[in-house]
Amino acid sequence: MLTIQRLSLADARTLIEGARGRAEEIGVPMCIAIADESGQMIAFERMDGGKLTSTIIAQDKAFTAAGAKRTTESYWEASQPGKPAYGINSAIGGRLLVVAGGIPVIVDGQVVGAVGVSSGTPAQDSDCAQAGIDLFLAGLNASEKS
Repeated sequence: MLTIQRLSLADARTLIEGARGRAEEIGVPMCIAIADESGQMIAFERMDGGKLTSTIIAQDKAFTAAGAKRTTESYWEASQPGKPAYGINSAIGGRLLVVAGGIPVIVDGQVVGAVGVSSGTPAQDSDCAQAGIDLFLAGLNASEKS
């Protein structure tokens, strides 16, 4: 019997809360997207001052990380000219992103969704996405111990 774990809307809100908190700490207003395990949007927040162009980028980062079950950053090296995945960023109508800031959410070894963040540098985007995941997993671990 197959059992698929899936992020709930409450989970998505926790992921956004963690990413937003980190974005506020570093002073960079972000666009934050949360996708389910198939890359479909669950929730989105554009912080006041988040770049308009980053709304779609954040969503596509979440889509890529969930669907590919890997970070968007992991595609960077492989997608360069002469590398095995060169040109992959043009796949799926250009939705597959190779810039840091999209990270899958993994629970018990299974990808249950993803966070996509955009508006800062790639390192800042990734940092904020990871902060969202860290808050979510901390809450998940705390509830398992109860």
